[in-house]
Amino acid sequence: MNYKVSEEKNRRNGIILIGAQRITRSVAAGMINVAFPYYILSTLHYGAFVIGLIYVSATVATAVLGYLSGISTDVWGKRGTLVLASLLLPVSAIMVYISSSLWMIIPAAMVGGYSATGSLAGGGIGGAVAPIQSAVLANLTADDKRTKYFSFFTFLSGATAALGALLAKAFDVRDIFLAAAILSSVGLPGLWYLKVEEARGKIGRLKTGSTIGKFTLTGMLNGLSQGLIVPFLIPFFVLVYHVPKSEMSEYAFLSGLLGSFAILGAPLLEKYFGFVKSIVFTRGIGTLLFIVFPIVRFLPISVIIYIIGPALRVAALPIQQSELTKRVDEDEMGRALGINQVARLAASSTGTGLSGYLMEGALFEIPFFIYGIIMAANLYLYIRFFGVKSGIRTEAVRSDEMEVK
Repeated sequence: MNYKVSEEKNRRNGIILIGAQRITRSVAAGMINVAFPYYILSTLHYGAFVIGLIYVSATVATAVLGYLSGISTDVWGKRGTLVLASLLLPVSAIMVYISSSLWMIIPAAMVGGYSATGSLAGGGIGGAVAPIQSAVLANLTADDKRTKYFSFFTFLSGATAALGALLAKAFDVRDIFLAAAILSSVGLPGLWYLKVEEARGKIGRLKTGSTIGKFTLTGMLNGLSQGLIVPFLIPFFVLVYHVPKSEMSEYAFLSGLLGSFAILGAPLLEKYFGFVKSIVFTRGIGTLLFIVFPIVRFLPISVIIYIIGPALRVAALPIQQSELTKRVDEDEMGRALGINQVARLAASSTGTGLSGYLMEGALFEIPFFIYGIIMAANLYLYIRFFGVKSGIRTEAVRSDEMEVK
């Protein structure tokens, strides 16, 4: 009885520690998300192509670091990997603060994951730590409550990142990176007290490889679509509407806040629509809005789409994360999440590079049209791979084990 009480206490404390880290990192990420494009485009006076290349470099680096972290999570351990990966964001922010040279900014963006491949609610800064945090959170929660916890923690990330975006208006652009470095370091000491079960895996063939492959392919298309437009939403307002940083901070705050509250609805979406229908419904509507976004060229409508669109993209994200962790073995979870992130970010870098080139030539509409085509293909694959009803973990594992045999 005492053992069960102690185990439950450790789980509760672990959830609180992860939550505290999420909050401080997300505030820092929200500040950087607004400041970085202004720093490159307005302060240093580089163009869309340069910021696109920086985002590509950061995306590729985040993919590699995320994959290595996933392997380390399964083989070395969750806590140690989480601590090391969490150091990357404050280190990167300090690098940007101390130097305005691209030779320092590009490595800093790579270390910190300034890929801007997600909305404020969905992440996008410091992304290499995401697979480890998800694996730790999955370990600390029961299967039937996992979507609820993923939903709440993603809400925390989005809401506090939105706050960070709003706080960015109070600082000079360069000083934002010093503030972000301090904030993202606050939650680090508490991670040493994290107690989590370590299911040590072995490097080799994955038993749930078929399931991982399906999620990887859909993740790759999702990443490609994200890379095409998400990093350039704020630059779009800078280059097309010449919106000042203080005003853009308010729009980013509203967008992140709405996205955060949309995520809280994930458990209800899962209950009434299931895994696949939730994704098709929310992302399908969001896709239509983003196709319209570059055509309108009327600031109030563009702002409304900017606020609503990312919320629709991320509304079903906790359901997707939960479904993946339910369908793979515990000792393969870090690698499954890492592989998924590699595919998503590698594809995203391709989209980001293409969009940077197109927007440098003022071809603002083309990336959004390509985005619509790719998202349609992605939603089709969700239906093809998983049907309209999500399966249960035991069936997925059993199917993969039969293939291995």
